[in-house]
Amino acid sequence: WKAFRSLTAASSLPEKPLVNTLIAQLSDPGETGETTSHRLKRAFASAAYVIEKDPILLEFETVRTLMESMKSAKAASPALALVKCMFKNRYFAPFDLWGHLMIDICRENGTLAAFLKVFRESCRIAVDEKLDFMKPDLIACNAALEACCRQMESLADAENVIESMAVLGVKPDESSFGFLAYLYARKGLREKISELENLMDGFGFASKRMILYSNMISGYVKNSDLDSVCDVILQSLGKDSIFSEETYCEVVKGFIESKCVKSLAKLIIEAQKFESLAIGVERSVGFGIINACVSLGFSDKAHSVLDEMIALGEGSVGLGVYLPILKAYSKEYKTAEATQLVTEISSSGLQLEVEIYNALIEASMTNQDFISAFTLFRDMRETRVADLKGSYLTIMTGLLENQRPELMAAFLDEVVEDPRVEVNSHDWNSIIHAFCKSGRLEDARRTFRRMVFLRYEPNNQTYLSLINGYVSGEKYFNVLLLWNEIKGKVSSVEAEKRSRLDNALVDAFLYALVKGGFFDAAMQVVEKSQEMKIFVDKWRYKQAFMETHKKLRLPKLRKRNYKKMESLVAFKNWAGLST
Repeated sequence: WKAFRSLTAASSLPEKPLVNTLIAQLSDPGETGETTSHRLKRAFASAAYVIEKDPILLEFETVRTLMESMKSAKAASPALALVKCMFKNRYFAPFDLWGHLMIDICRENGTLAAFLKVFRESCRIAVDEKLDFMKPDLIACNAALEACCRQMESLADAENVIESMAVLGVKPDESSFGFLAYLYARKGLREKISELENLMDGFGFASKRMILYSNMISGYVKNSDLDSVCDVILQSLGKDSIFSEETYCEVVKGFIESKCVKSLAKLIIEAQKFESLAIGVERSVGFGIINACVSLGFSDKAHSVLDEMIALGEGSVGLGVYLPILKAYSKEYKTAEATQLVTEISSSGLQLEVEIYNALIEASMTNQDFISAFTLFRDMRETRVADLKGSYLTIMTGLLENQRPELMAAFLDEVVEDPRVEVNSHDWNSIIHAFCKSGRLEDARRTFRRMVFLRYEPNNQTYLSLINGYVSGEKYFNVLLLWNEIKGKVSSVEAEKRSRLDNALVDAFLYALVKGGFFDAAMQVVEKSQEMKIFVDKWRYKQAFMETHKKLRLPKLRKRNYKKMESLVAFKNWAGLST
């Protein structure tokens, strides 16, 4: 910068490469903060100075570099001043070199109207000077139209831009017609809109009318002409297109600000009359409006629209009206409200997809709203949903994680006979294990009895959970009863498929029976283990015996129970406890 100042103080400018290198260096953002602003100001001042003194020294690429830096810095005023300086000093850089950058700068700063002056001057130069490279292209023409129609709302300026496009030979596209549609709707010029529709057909844009309709809706909403908004939406039906969420949000805001919730309900009802039965739920007008309510945070208004539709009673409330509310409830974990709404949907004869049920049940379980989860699952069963497996597993897993075995048992008892639900021994085991873990041994026993009654085969895990639970509660007699119940099974032909003795089960039974003093049963376990060639570590049972029965005396036992004495002797001999 100092070098440039000293050189500019001389009678002539530096050589071309040096000038461009200096400006390019100053245009480089480099550091942030105040330094960037100073460097950009110096780059602008340097470029303007060169353009005024000897524009031939400034290369087009240097101008592009400077404009890109101005775009990054969102410096609209210096960019406009630079272009004005270029025009004033007849420094005509090709429009495509800087034009789009200028548009972006103005749009990002909300000053697109300022680009209109640049557009007009560039058009004049292109025509008067016969310089084709100065002609604004379609993107620039549409930017100028956007400024006239959307920001300035000026019919005269918009018509001037259209005339300039005709002179330049620039053919409009669907966006061009869209901007004009907004302005004509904003001004209430229905005849102009009709002409516009005919022109669109003439230019081959008949299949792209949705952009016209969307802009018309924006204009009518801005003009608070809600009847015309409804007319446009109904007119668009059957065109195999849908409005964007942005358009529906504009519609909803317009109606809500005008306190016309009832009119929104009427619009949905009217739209349902024209919509094809084959149309997807998410393509319906009802879905679009309710979804927009939810997206804007107007869930209460979405409810109000629904209530108004029901109150009007003209036609059914389509599924598309319900879905956005359900999705919002699921996202916000308002599971009780969602469940109530699902009940209403089912009562009206509509059928929700299984994915919706699954999402709501998962939200209910996450929210620990078990009643809602059960109600939703019951509704799934009543409405003949074929796939219940996912939600069944979600409920069972959630209840297990929250340690609610009593609810697991009640739920399982309710669904066990439904052929669509795949209940297996593992589910019963989970309940029994949870009951035992929480010390609710009687509930565990009842669940076990229910399991056997319904012909679900207990396995080793079932017995291990029960034994460990009984040992924790010092209910050793229950272990004895359990052994008496299954000892015949473990040696039967079907043992390979069901409850085959293994190390874990032998260990659990032996430890519990020794602790309880049931040595006859303990020796039965030993015999079974020997038959099945299962290794038994005797040390653990020696310890159990010494901890519990250290003071037990054979003479006293002989007098009371000779058989028990024999079992005790046999056990001590086996365990190596004989003296």
